[in-house]
Amino acid sequence: SEIDVDGGIDQDIFDINEALGLDLFEGDIKLHEMQERNAIIGDNYRWPHVVPYVLEDSLEMNAKGLILKAFEQYRLKTCIDFKPWEGEKNYISVFKGSGCWSSVGNRQMGLQQLSIGANCDRIGTIQHEFLHALGFWHEQSRSDRDDYVTIVWDRIQSGKEHNFNKYDDKTSDFLNVPYDYNSVMHYSKTAFRNGTEPTILTNIPDFSDVIGQRMDFSDYDLQKLNRLYNCTSSLSFMDTCSFELENICGMIQSSDDNSDWQRVSQVPAGPNTDHTNMGECQDSGYFMHFNTSAGREGSTAVLESRILYPKRGFQCLQFYFYNSGNEGDRLSIWVREYTPASPNGTLRFIEEIKGSPETYWQLHHVSLNVTSKFRVVFQGTRGSGSSNGGLSIDDINLSETQCPHHVWHIRNFTHLLNTSPAGRDGRIYSPPFYSSKGYAFQISLYVNGTTDNPFNLGIYLSLISGANDDHLQWPCPWQQGTMILLDQHPDIRQRMSNQRSVTTDPLQLSESSSNYTWDRPDKVGSEATFPNGTKYMRGPGVGTSAFLTHDRLRSRNFIKEDGVYILLTMEDISHLLKTEPSIPPTVAPSFCPNNPCENDGVCVIVQRAPVCRCPAGENWWYMGEKCERKGSTQENIVIAVSSTVTVFVVMLIVTITTAVCLKKKYKQGRENKDSLPLEE
Repeated sequence: SEIDVDGGIDQDIFDINEALGLDLFEGDIKLHEMQERNAIIGDNYRWPHVVPYVLEDSLEMNAKGLILKAFEQYRLKTCIDFKPWEGEKNYISVFKGSGCWSSVGNRQMGLQQLSIGANCDRIGTIQHEFLHALGFWHEQSRSDRDDYVTIVWDRIQSGKEHNFNKYDDKTSDFLNVPYDYNSVMHYSKTAFRNGTEPTILTNIPDFSDVIGQRMDFSDYDLQKLNRLYNCTSSLSFMDTCSFELENICGMIQSSDDNSDWQRVSQVPAGPNTDHTNMGECQDSGYFMHFNTSAGREGSTAVLESRILYPKRGFQCLQFYFYNSGNEGDRLSIWVREYTPASPNGTLRFIEEIKGSPETYWQLHHVSLNVTSKFRVVFQGTRGSGSSNGGLSIDDINLSETQCPHHVWHIRNFTHLLNTSPAGRDGRIYSPPFYSSKGYAFQISLYVNGTTDNPFNLGIYLSLISGANDDHLQWPCPWQQGTMILLDQHPDIRQRMSNQRSVTTDPLQLSESSSNYTWDRPDKVGSEATFPNGTKYMRGPGVGTSAFLTHDRLRSRNFIKEDGVYILLTMEDISHLLKTEPSIPPTVAPSFCPNNPCENDGVCVIVQRAPVCRCPAGENWWYMGEKCERKGSTQENIVIAVSSTVTVFVVMLIVTITTAVCLKKKYKQGRENKDSLPLEE
């Protein structure tokens, strides 16, 4: 049995909010008093490069894990970082509200809410809402949008036309970046429609099914964000190399070996092309090759990266490897670490890659944990058997991120697409995998969709019976499984991979029975058989039948060398059960369960009593117990001038009265003195 986390419907942000009856600006934006259109023009609406945040405990666990994954994408591709709130004046508080929405820019209001509600737990949705918070509006509200899209006004729901307003270039700044059909901030073609026809037509028809993607940042999204925040580097990206330039990215041949890696475009025994361009671009397409058909057994070739400087202490090295030599030929990964104790560098062995020669490029991940400056070292070693080719590497990426735990490589994928029926007969299963906690799991992929949802990839995760089941906790608690269909772009920063995550809630009940969904597969699963004939038990599959449309699947670099890669991670997120800060009330006042404050006031608990913190701008503010009264600089000036005039008049009257009284008294005294008799 299978459970769709989203009901098998690819619901966009605006579909979710509309179904909830929310009437937000442009569908997912919370506007504030006195807010001008496109606040990104003002520097005071930007956040610092490290944004403080709180994950409220109202959030679903799956959403909490995904928010942290979205932060990792910001760290990899931009200079924006996020840190848990520690009492800073302004911060973003993420909670499970009704729908998915955010304010635009830093509203300078202390606690600023961002809602990730039910069904908003997709990484692209979270990236979209945080781009609003960082200062961005929707792409199709640009002043030049009519050059690129046509809004069909009579197809828009009555009363929703304002969601398609555009704004002139005095209030809307698109940072000199071209219009982006591919933006994660663009409406889909069906946004706010009153029937079945699209509300947005792209003036270049090929982009009709491109707009509205929620996979990842586009290249232009990143350009705009990096320009707005003056980014020159990112926190976790380190290096990428596709060997297209003759300088081979500053890599060096070691003098400690007796052979060399060669930069070539093809090898007779394979590979016939590089991995970057797959032979599609004339006069380009290079990779590095160590020839093992010549030389003696044990001869080595060493290729070293330039010196790199880590910031985080953990790295993932990713590259494509092609072995056309002998199964005895080996590729070893080392790091050369430079420390005060060893200024010339010390080699540390990391991992050896070996195996039978294959006729295709294979993706490899190697986890590093380097804390000092270092080089990555690729060492090829010739084995004892005969060889007609050698070892090749291409499309290297190094980042300070966590490597995926497992990789599922599906070959001959175009044939599967063309021949697999929709529904269960077109379903394929991954090999078994084990999580870091010891749970066995498996992925099922509907290549041509379910019968209810054809022309889509459907993907589901199931727990299966494994060797550790007697020693594990059941029902399985709070393991987050992430399934990523890899966009095989050679540069990790430009990948727009598609991913979904599911989390094992130990109290989740199956819809069809009183069993727990994530209980032991022996108890709640059904019998299945591996290709080698071994029987096992497979629990319910949890995922979505609307993982990715075939149109999007055929775009970008999801299918390369006629294969796809699904990267898998299953990690324990039980530490996220309690994420609200426990800072003393003097530093962090706690917030009221129900906000009685008006005009976007924030309610906090001070000495166990609710108190409203009222918003204020440069020349206006709210006051009163519930922030019900508005004040302004102009009012204060009038009051101050009036008060001054009144005081002056009163003082003048007092002064005149006093002077008159003194004069009378003085005159009376003189008269009395003149009338006294002289005494002898």
